Amino acid sequence: MTEHSEILIIGAGLAGLSASWHISHERCRLLERNAHPHGHVATRQENGYTWDRGPHVSFTKHDYVRDLFARITDGAFEEFEARVGNYFQGYWIDHPAQSNLYQVPQPLRDECVADFLATRKETGNDMPPVDYGEWLERAFGPIFASTFPARYTRKYWTIEPKDLSTAWVGERVFYPSVDDVLNGAKGPLSRATHYVKLIRYPSQGGYGAYAAGLSEGARIETNKTVTSVDLAGKVVECADGSRYSCDRLISTMPLREFIRICTGLDDDTRAAAEELVSSQLLLVDVELPCPVNRPEHWIYVYDEGKFSTRIHFPDKLSAGNVPYGGGSIQVEVYFSKFRPFPGDARAVGYKVLGELVEMGLLDSRHGPVDDLIWHIRWEEHANVIFHKGREAALERVLKSLTHYGLERSCDDLAPSTDWAAEMNVGLGSRMQIEVALGIQKLEASFKLAGWDPDLLTQFGLG
Repeated sequence: MTEHSEILIIGAGLAGLSASWHISHERCRLLERNAHPHGHVATRQENGYTWDRGPHVSFTKHDYVRDLFARITDGAFEEFEARVGNYFQGYWIDHPAQSNLYQVPQPLRDECVADFLATRKETGNDMPPVDYGEWLERAFGPIFASTFPARYTRKYWTIEPKDLSTAWVGERVFYPSVDDVLNGAKGPLSRATHYVKLIRYPSQGGYGAYAAGLSEGARIETNKTVTSVDLAGKVVECADGSRYSCDRLISTMPLREFIRICTGLDDDTRAAAEELVSSQLLLVDVELPCPVNRPEHWIYVYDEGKFSTRIHFPDKLSAGNVPYGGGSIQVEVYFSKFRPFPGDARAVGYKVLGELVEMGLLDSRHGPVDDLIWHIRWEEHANVIFHKGREAALERVLKSLTHYGLERSCDDLAPSTDWAAEMNVGLGSRMQIEVALGIQKLEASFKLAGWDPDLLTQFGLG
């Protein structure tokens, strides 16, 4: 038996829920492969501790999204200025390091400043940088670039800077003025220069509280693993044998995985889809009897000898994330086909615990490390990797899908990097904003979660 829906949405994560909410839940059916909805923003609670699937915070400047999130949580959210730091070989440096060189040890500090000034004096090259590696050296000078962001790139993006494009950079990496660097080498600047400043987070229920608000009234069917999509016939089949037809189809699956299950596509489209790559994420969640003795909400770890890449403290986002008086740490460790997972998650977890001790994040107040309760979780799809071949491959895939009714937008090859931009769309009704907000723009709040337009395909909407 084939069930029919006007609009069928594959995936009940934030993108799928937003699309359904803005179009109208009554018109949509969502198929979710997991036993629960909310996708990458699903929140898990255990032993009184709340765990998101990575460090999610809302820092969007879109008034509509801010008001929407406030509304669906009944105003129960925390709002504060982000405190962000870096760990480098035993030193704590405020973020971004390029405008806080006063905390970098000597003689490295003076070497970075001199190299930066020499680089900024160079002239005669008006061509845009060919890759992120060149962008870094032009922005900061080779010494700082190789010591700090290049190392972090290999840990977070899992590839060399020279293999990344610059399309994703936008405001995510602060491009300092000469005065910022010189003054920041003497002492703290009078202003914050990190792109994430004011953030919001639900008081209770973790970041999943936002998704929970959007999912009220949604027609979600869980445990539905889609195994086949007939684009021409608009028929979807699931592993349990169920079949669904539709007038319009929205997929929020990773695009590479979506193409693998589509029938009737040519070999070139399938080959192009295989060039779309995302990282994998191992999360190490540590329950603590008391908070970590650091002021930051999250930190970046530059040491390449450490698995720990980014570390955040859920209890500092909301006291509701832990039992009274408790603390928590979540550590991110990234892998991909470029940096393969070693195969023993527990071994990686034990190594991470040792790194937390070395950095002073775990101390005697937390008791013996062997007595701590900690958990490991695996995320198969974390961040889109913006390698230099990505845009061309994505264009080949999307162009092929237009033959099946894919409705493209003018910026569908580009990641969202301008979180302050206004949405050029009328807000008179849900139907007016279903494409602009529900499918294109809501990602502005969730860049720390790694979601990107690459993971979204839309058919017949608009």
